[in-house]
Amino acid sequence: MSSFAEAWIEHDYNPFIVFDNTGKIISLNQEAQYLLGEVNHKKIFDIAQTYASMTYGFKTTIVDIAFSSYKFYAITVGYDDETSIGIKLYKSATKKFANVEEYGESVNIYALLDLCISASSTNSTIKFKKEFDPTFPDVRLKVEDFMKLLTKVYQSHITSSVITTRLSLITGEYIRFNTKKYPIFSISIKGDNRDRNYEKSIEEIAVKGNCTIHFENDETLIHSAMVS
Repeated sequence: MSSFAEAWIEHDYNPFIVFDNTGKIISLNQEAQYLLGEVNHKKIFDIAQTYASMTYGFKTTIVDIAFSSYKFYAITVGYDDETSIGIKLYKSATKKFANVEEYGESVNIYALLDLCISASSTNSTIKFKKEFDPTFPDVRLKVEDFMKLLTKVYQSHITSSVITTRLSLITGEYIRFNTKKYPIFSISIKGDNRDRNYEKSIEEIAVKGNCTIHFENDETLIHSAMVS
C-alpha cells in the first residue's frame, strides 16, 4: 500500500515537496522538479511556512499563486512534528483543445511581432529592442486575437523609455494532446513601467488566443503551445 501511495504522489499532476526545518528538500515528485526549474525552492518553503497551520496537522488554503508559466489556485500544507513540512500546490486548469486547427492558421511569428512593434513605435519616442530566437518555425496562431493581445500589452508599457521583446522556447515544458507533445514558447515584453489597469483586458484576450499570461513588476509574459 505504501509503495502504491508513493507512486501515486510521484505521478500526481500537482507539485508535492517535503522540506526539513531548514528549508532543505527531503523529497519531491516529478511535477515539483519541473516547477523548481522556474522558481527557487526557498520561495516554496517560505509559502509553506506562511500558510502552515498554527498547530500540527494539515491546512488547505485557496490562494492565487503564480511562478512564470505556473499558476496555482490552492495549496495544502502539513506537518506532524518540527522536523519536516510538506506542501502540495494545485495547478489551475489549462484550456484543452480538440484539434490543432483550433490554434489558428500557420504564420510567421517574427512577422507578426515586427508588425506590432512597428505599429506601437509610430509617433513614439520609445526605443524598441528585440531578442528573438532565430530557429522558430511557422506556428499556428489565431492571428486577430494574437495581434490584439500584443497591441494591448505594448499599450500597457507605453510610458516606458525602452521596451524589450524576447521570443524564446521554454525548455522542458510542453502541452500534450493525444500522444503528441507540443513545446511551449514564451514572449517577454519588458519596459521601465507597466500600467496594471490593462491586466484584466489582456487576460481576456489571451484566453481567446490560447495563450496564458503572467505579470511581473515591469514585464508581461505570454506563453502558448508551439503548434506547427
